[in-house]
Amino acid sequence: MDKDRIDGIAKQVKGSVKEAVGKVTGDQKTQAEGAAEKAAGKVQSAVGGAKDSIRDTFKK
Repeated sequence: MDKDRIDGIAKQVKGSVKEAVGKVTGDQKTQAEGAAEKAAGKVQSAVGGAKDSIRDTFKK
């Protein structure tokens, strides 16, 4: 598993928690930051997945 996938998943989790805290406290800024961080994590995870696919293709 590529490091980007691991980091991306961690960002998604952190973003989800931050977004939830923002919702509970009514802090729209924290909620928006969490949503943005979650989206960035999804992108980073997808990049890591692509790297894994490319690496696996060339290993065969």
